[in-house]
Amino acid sequence: MSSSVASRPTDGTAVVQTDPYLEPFAPFFKKRFDTYLNWVKTINENEGGIDKFSKGWEGPNGLGLQILPDNSILYREWAPGASQASLIGDFNNWDKTSHPMTRNPFGTFEVRIPATSGGQPAIAHDSKVKIHLKFKSGGEGDRLPAWITRVTQDLSVSPVYDARFWNPPQKYQFKNPRPVAEMKRIAENGGIKIYEAHVGISTPEGRVGTYKEFERDMLPRIKALGYNTIQMMAIMEHPYYASFGYQVTSFFSVSSRYGTPEDLKSLIDTAHGMGLTVLLDMVHSHACKNILDGINEFDGTDHQYFHSGPKGKHELWDSRLFNYGSHEVLRFLLSNLRFYMEEYQFDGFRFDGVTSMMYTHHGIGTGFSGGYHEYFGPNVDDEAVVYMMLANSMIRSLYPSSITIAEDVSGMPALCVPVADGGVGFDYRLAMAVPDMWIKLLKEKSDDQWDIGNIVFTLINRRHGEKSIAYAESHDQALVGDKTLAFWLMDKEMYTHMSDLTEMTPVIERGLGFHKLIRLIVHTLGGEGYLNFEGNEFGHPEWLDFPREGNGNSFHYARRQFNLIEDDLLRYKYLYNFDAEMNNVERKYRWLEAPQAYVSLKNQQDKVIVFERAGLLFIFNFGPQSFVDYRVGVEEAGTYNVVLSSDEKRFGGFDRIALDTKHFTTPMEWNNRKNWLQVYAPSRTAMILAKTA
Repeated sequence: MSSSVASRPTDGTAVVQTDPYLEPFAPFFKKRFDTYLNWVKTINENEGGIDKFSKGWEGPNGLGLQILPDNSILYREWAPGASQASLIGDFNNWDKTSHPMTRNPFGTFEVRIPATSGGQPAIAHDSKVKIHLKFKSGGEGDRLPAWITRVTQDLSVSPVYDARFWNPPQKYQFKNPRPVAEMKRIAENGGIKIYEAHVGISTPEGRVGTYKEFERDMLPRIKALGYNTIQMMAIMEHPYYASFGYQVTSFFSVSSRYGTPEDLKSLIDTAHGMGLTVLLDMVHSHACKNILDGINEFDGTDHQYFHSGPKGKHELWDSRLFNYGSHEVLRFLLSNLRFYMEEYQFDGFRFDGVTSMMYTHHGIGTGFSGGYHEYFGPNVDDEAVVYMMLANSMIRSLYPSSITIAEDVSGMPALCVPVADGGVGFDYRLAMAVPDMWIKLLKEKSDDQWDIGNIVFTLINRRHGEKSIAYAESHDQALVGDKTLAFWLMDKEMYTHMSDLTEMTPVIERGLGFHKLIRLIVHTLGGEGYLNFEGNEFGHPEWLDFPREGNGNSFHYARRQFNLIEDDLLRYKYLYNFDAEMNNVERKYRWLEAPQAYVSLKNQQDKVIVFERAGLLFIFNFGPQSFVDYRVGVEEAGTYNVVLSSDEKRFGGFDRIALDTKHFTTPMEWNNRKNWLQVYAPSRTAMILAKTA
C-alpha cells in the first residue's frame, strides 16, 4: 500500500490514475495545479500563510471596522481608485472633514478613532456609517464599507441600505460544539440529507419569517423529518427579496430582514445542539451591480473587485463577475468564507453558480455533451477554478470536518476530487440532471411513455469516486411560472380533493403514489446524498412568488403552508410521514454511504425497476398494473421482510403490501442474480426488503 501511495503523482495529475480517459488532458491538470501552488507560495511568503490571509478582517492590517483593546476603532478600506477618503456617520454628524483617512501605496485607507473620555467606543452600537471617497477619475461618492457586518433597509425611506456599526453590548456566546463526528462521516463517506430552507418563507403567515421563528418552529421539524443537514438560502444581504438571495450587495452582512446577527448565531447554535449540520448557500459566482449599497464601482472604477468591461458582466443575471486572479479579491473572498465559519459557526458551504464561474461562456447558450474536450482549454476560466481549489483546501485544512458542495450542471471531471490529486476539492456535487428529467417526463410524456431505462440511466450516471447529491425537484421549479412535482401531478384537484372527507380520485391516487415513488427512487438510487427544498416533502401546493410590483407586493405565495400538515383531515400529512420514514429507514441501513446500486431489472413493459444497495432489495412499480408473485432477482440467499412500503395507509396508500410476510429466496439464477424471490407489487408502489435470516 505504501508503494502505491509513494508512486502517486504530486503534480496535480494523480486524478488521471483514477480515470485514464483524462490522460490526454494531464497537461491541463498540471498547469492548473502549478497555478494553485504559485498562489499558495505567494500567500505564504507575503501574507504569512493562508490562516492569516483568510482572516482579513482581523489584526493591525485588518479591513473593515474593528474595536481595538483600548476601545478605539480602527477602520481600513481598500479603494485603489480613490485619492481621498473619510469616515462619516451619525457619530460625527456626517462631517466629511472630521475623520480623514490616510492612504498607503497599495490603495488602502486607514483611520483610527480614539475611545471617548469615558473609555467607550466613539461610534455607538447600531449607528449608521459610510465612507466618503474622492475618485482619481474625478467626482466623489459615499459607499457602504465593503466589509461591514450589518446593513439595514427602510423601504419607507429608500430601497438603499444603510451600513451600521454592529457592536452589541452582549455578544452571543455559542454553547454547543459543531457535530464534528457526523460532519466528518458525511463528508468522507456520504449520507448527507439536506433540508434546503429559506428563513423568510418559513412561515404560513403572509410576511417575512424571522431567525427566531425558524429556530423555534423549523429546527424541530427538520430534525423529526430525519434530515441531518440544513442548507440556508438567502442569508447574505441582498436588496431585492425576490432575487432568492442571489444578488448579494454586502458580503459580510447577514440579511437584516429576518433579524439580527445574534439571532442567526442562536439559530445555528441550537441546530448544533440538535446534532444538525448547517451549510450556507455561498454566492461567490457574481455580485449585485448596485453601487450605492454594493461593491460595484466602489472606488470609482469598474475593475476593483471585478473584471473590467464585458468580461466583468453577466449578461443573463445582470450582475458583476469577480476577478479571481486578483490578490486583494482573493483576500476578500477567502476571508468571506472564513468569516462565516468563525463568526457564525457555519459548517460549510454550497457554492452557487459554479458552472458560471468555471467557464468563460458562463454556461450561457452552451450544452454539455459529456465529451472531455468541453472541460479543458480556452473555455475554462482557470483563475476561477484555482480560486475554488484555494477555497476548498483552506476550508479543509482549517476545518477538517467541514463540507462543501458544488452547484455544477456541466459535469466537470475531478470537481469532487481532492486538490492534492489535481481536483477542485469539493465533497459533493449536485445531480442537476435528475430534477430536469422528472419535470420533462411530467410535462411532455404520458405514463406509458416513460422510458424506464432512461430513468435508471439518469439516476446512476455519475462520476465514479465523486459523491453526488440527488434531488427530485429544485427550488427554481417552485417559482412562479413553473410547478412543483405535486402540482404537476395533481394540479387543480389539490384545491378540491386533498381532504380525507373527499373521494380518492384517480388523479389524487396517482399523484400521491408517484410523488412517493419519485422521491424514494431518487433517494435510494440517485447519489450519495439527498436534498429536499422545504415544503416539497409534503407536496406543497401552488408555487413560490415573492412580493413584487407585478403581484401587488403580495406575500400570499411567499410562504410555506406548514399548517396543511397539521390539519389531520388533509392528505398532505401522508407525504410528510413518508418523507420522514424514508429518511429514518436510511439512517438505519445507510444506503447513501453504500457503493452504487446493482440494477437487476429495468422492465419497460411492466414499468418495474429492481436493484440492490447496502444489502437491501428495492422494488419499484411505476405502472398502472399490479403484479402477483412477481419474480425478482437477489444476490444474497435468505429470508427477506419489507422494511418500507409506500402503500401503507399512514402514507396515503391502501395497505396492499403485507408487512409481516416473509419472502424466501430460491437458489436459481434470475436477472444475473444468484437467487430469486416473489413479491406482490401493486400499481404505483415501492417497497424495500431487508434480509432478516
